[in-house]
Amino acid sequence: MRAPSAKKIASLPVVVELVQEHRRQGRTIALANGVFDLLHVGHVRYLEAARQLADVLVVAVNSDASTRANKGEGRPVIPEDERAELVAALGCVDHVVIFDERTVVEVIRAIRPDVHVKGTDYTPESIPERIEVEKYGGRVAIAGDPKDHSTTALIERLGR
Repeated sequence: MRAPSAKKIASLPVVVELVQEHRRQGRTIALANGVFDLLHVGHVRYLEAARQLADVLVVAVNSDASTRANKGEGRPVIPEDERAELVAALGCVDHVVIFDERTVVEVIRAIRPDVHVKGTDYTPESIPERIEVEKYGGRVAIAGDPKDHSTTALIERLGR
C-alpha cells in the first residue's frame, strides 16, 4: 500500500502544470535533485534548507537507470519508486518527479525554477546546471550542512 505522501509524486508534465499553478498564485519555486539512496540526515538538512529558499520545493529524484549511469553497478540500493516515496514523505517537500537522464537539465528546462539548489559539496561556480538556470534568469544556491554524511560511506560501513 502506498503512503498518502505518494500523491506528491508525479510525472514531469504534471509537475510542470502544478508549478504553473503555484506561479499564478505568486509562489516561488525551488528545485533540488539527487539520488537519495539510503536517506540520511544530510539529505533531510539539504531539503529543509532548500525549502527555505522558496515557497514551493520540487525534488527531482534520479531514476534507477540514471543512478547506475552516475554511481555504477550495485546502485541504487533502494528502488526509484521507494526513494521517491521517502522523499515525498518529508514535510518540506511539495512535489517529487523521477528523471531518467544523467543530469537534471531537462527537468530544469521544463520547470524553470526560480532557484536551483545543490548541496554543500558544490560551490555556486561548480554547479553543473548553473549556466542553464542563468539563461532564463533563475539563480543557483547552496543549501544544507557540510557534506559529513553520504550514502556511499553508509554502504561501506554496512559492508564491514
